[in-house]
Amino acid sequence: MLGPAALIAVALAATFAGLAFGGGAAEQLIQDPGPIARYGVPLAKLFVNLGAAGMIGALVLAVWALSPKRREFDLALDVAAASAAIMTVASAATGLFTFLLVTAVPFDLSDAFGQKLGQFVTTIELGQAWLTTTLVAAAVTVLCFAVRNQTALVFVTVLAAASLVPLAQQGHAAGAAGHAAAITALGLHIVFVCVWLGGLVTIVLLKRELGAKRLPVVLARYSTVALVCFIVVALSGYASAALRIGDWDQLGTPYGLLVVVKVAALIALGLFGAAQRRFLIGRMSRGAGEPGSGAGAFWWLVVAELAFMGLASGVAAALARTATPVSEEQAGSLARTPAEILTGEPLPPWPEWTRFFTEWNPDLIWLLACGFGIFFYVAGVRRLRKRGDHWPIYRTVLWVAGLLLLAYVTNGGVNVYEQYLFSAHMLAHMVLTMAVPVLLVPGAPVTLAARAIRARKDGSRGGREWILLAVHSKFASIIANPIVAAVLFAGSLWVFYYSPLFRWTMLDHIGHEWMIVHFLITGYLFVQSLIGIDPVPYRLPYAFRLLLLLGTMAFHAFFGLAIMSSTGLLLADWYGAMGWGTDALVDQQLGGGIAWSIGEIPTVALAITVAVQWARSDEKESKRRDRHADRTGDAELDAYNAQLAAIAERDGRRQ
Repeated sequence: MLGPAALIAVALAATFAGLAFGGGAAEQLIQDPGPIARYGVPLAKLFVNLGAAGMIGALVLAVWALSPKRREFDLALDVAAASAAIMTVASAATGLFTFLLVTAVPFDLSDAFGQKLGQFVTTIELGQAWLTTTLVAAAVTVLCFAVRNQTALVFVTVLAAASLVPLAQQGHAAGAAGHAAAITALGLHIVFVCVWLGGLVTIVLLKRELGAKRLPVVLARYSTVALVCFIVVALSGYASAALRIGDWDQLGTPYGLLVVVKVAALIALGLFGAAQRRFLIGRMSRGAGEPGSGAGAFWWLVVAELAFMGLASGVAAALARTATPVSEEQAGSLARTPAEILTGEPLPPWPEWTRFFTEWNPDLIWLLACGFGIFFYVAGVRRLRKRGDHWPIYRTVLWVAGLLLLAYVTNGGVNVYEQYLFSAHMLAHMVLTMAVPVLLVPGAPVTLAARAIRARKDGSRGGREWILLAVHSKFASIIANPIVAAVLFAGSLWVFYYSPLFRWTMLDHIGHEWMIVHFLITGYLFVQSLIGIDPVPYRLPYAFRLLLLLGTMAFHAFFGLAIMSSTGLLLADWYGAMGWGTDALVDQQLGGGIAWSIGEIPTVALAITVAVQWARSDEKESKRRDRHADRTGDAELDAYNAQLAAIAERDGRRQ
């Protein structure tokens, strides 16, 4: 087809042009591996990116926009399988060319070459990354043929996205001063580009199968996803460029000019998407294939859009081989103090209490998650109000406040100092697992989604269907059980801090993100079991809820006291080696005090809320009984009195 052909042709041309302009394939002065390796790495990586896009984009389209009752679903999975196969071959080739590039060993078929290559992919981190990518892509290839269940395909999609993790940890991100921020930005950029590009390519390949009536429906669903992708790609691209370019005057460098070209392509893609959403999709829906429906203009626009995507992809492949203005050697030279050696980041200012409100360490994942969470929640409330439905204002206020607090904890001063001070880390933990859920749970997001999101009728699953399926799943019924939620909430404290998990979250950025998710979910499940509005399979009676709250928080307080009275350092080679001149043991004991004391405020708030809900429940039950008595004329009471009189009369006769 013309669209995919234009994508590949423009991508190849842009890659060669970018390499020539930026010097990414220039001959090396010492131990040059030859032109095959110099050009082979970026070209093979280009097809890795395109294969990943087709794989992830087709899978996302299958689980979000297509119906398994139609042939379109199976064809999309065929596209995903073929793309994953391309990615597998391209990843293996990239690993081979990378080995040639970094070792300058000439290629041959001898056993010695094979042994060196095997050692590279099994013992060297860079080689291990490409081996992992190849194996995961191969696994996804098989699964796309074998799996046709929509729910199971979600896990296949997650696995496909996980294949990009090694890519996000390579390249310029691996040596940047803002290592965590660089990995986050690059990871988000790659994943959402794949969804955006791959989804559009899949629609083009399914054009004939979708037909004139079905195509606008699928396009409308894809368009919403594409808009989210555009926002994420734009912000993550800006963050990545800022880390690698530094000052604005560096835009005149070869790397900076290639970034400018990529930004221009992104702006053009945004304009194409706006034209689709505002004009063409609506005309196609109304015309349904009739003359003047805009279908011809739409397909020409798609070809142009794919061409610009090819331009951006080719430039990205060239950028990966182009020297950045902020060099990796310059970033590495920042490590002077023990703290900087451990964290790889410049030492922040001395942690006076005001610094917790003035210092910032942005985490793009959570900025975007909180921003989208607020936007979609408010949009749902607005949709309810437009059709005349009521939604309490306090729910919206609490939800927004909870996400703003989450954004602060994951991006503000607490996030700056938690790597260096155990007390700051414990403060973040307590806020994530106790304060934020107390604000989010009363917002009732599942109830809002069930009421505000339109239901699908074609067998596909949108936001409403996936949310309700997750909430009513067997797994959710287990972890949402009040006893299980309490055990996860309290027990994970001991498991986390007295196991290798704690060290993993300090050393690995992925571990740090997992920690945030874990604390947030366990806290949310526990609060939901006590005061939640959203539907759950089982709720304890109010009296038992109070007992569960008091018992769990007593266990929580005991953990804080154990930390306070401890005479041994947790992660002594980390918090005890920062070299700030502070007493790490005193700071750890302060963290224990935070765990013990801060938990009291949410506990009181939860206890009051449970008591209020209990009183309102009794009041509602009393009113219900009064209304029933008014309707039946106290028939139940009269029947009960008659039963007592009959028993008394029978006893009298026996005497």
